[in-house]
Amino acid sequence: QVQLVESGGGLVQAGGSLRLSCAASGLTFSNYLMAWFRQAPGKEREFVVTINRSGGSTYYADSVKGRFTISRDNANNTMYLQMNSLKPEDTAVYYCAASRMFLRTTIPKRYDYWGQGTQVTVSS
Repeated sequence: QVQLVESGGGLVQAGGSLRLSCAASGLTFSNYLMAWFRQAPGKEREFVVTINRSGGSTYYADSVKGRFTISRDNANNTMYLQMNSLKPEDTAVYYCAASRMFLRTTIPKRYDYWGQGTQVTVSS
């Protein structure tokens, strides 16, 4: 079955960096649009960034643009999120997601598979 497994979360001070990974199995990774979402306590799940099948096109939420960088390694079925200049408001559970859609989408229900999430906490 399809599995998406996030790792790399943790506790970091404001201004610090973290690198999240999402390891995929049970699907042809290069056939899927991939994305990162996040959800803070008491808030709805929020789009962070998406990357197309080849990795050549990305789209970021304004809140993370210039600080976060998404990438993917199709040979190793893995996606990454490099997060720099972290802020307390970045604190959330971060989820990776896979979609069969060809065109980019920021809507959670258009993603077919989800990981279990990894906690990122940024202290002030």
